[in-house]
Amino acid sequence: MNEHESRPLPDQKISLKALTVWRIASGIEFLLFALAPFAYWWLSNTVEFLPFWIIYLLAVAWLLYGLLNVVLLPKWQWKRWRYRIYENEVELYYGVIVRRRVIIPMIRVQHVDTEQGPLLRKYSLSSVKISTAATTHEIPALEESKADEVRDHIARLAREADPDE
Repeated sequence: MNEHESRPLPDQKISLKALTVWRIASGIEFLLFALAPFAYWWLSNTVEFLPFWIIYLLAVAWLLYGLLNVVLLPKWQWKRWRYRIYENEVELYYGVIVRRRVIIPMIRVQHVDTEQGPLLRKYSLSSVKISTAATTHEIPALEESKADEVRDHIARLAREADPDE
């Protein structure tokens, strides 16, 4: 590949069940944010000088937030998430507004593990965490067997890339 050719985008997708998990997590957050309009409603009934119209503004903002964060954003995130494992590197591509394309050289990989919270466990999903000296990268929401396969594959390639071994 010469310097003017661009590398194709990674082609491996995360599980479609990620949509459900992300929507449930966002839904819980959405319900917690409902406390703001209710708290203002309670305060406006307790304190006389607070304008009541603000509660309508808070309620509309809360509903718009829910529409964006629960309905639209998970779909956009899922459509954008891609990864690819090469012999010498792992490539990640994700992001809705700010798109990130991360290349992790195998020589920099210190360890790889899988992680599973309660929601991921309910849907038989796991995330693969790739740690370097500088940071940790994540491939979210892979089927459990696929996550184990990806983790083991990256670990094997990282061992092979290590000149000290």
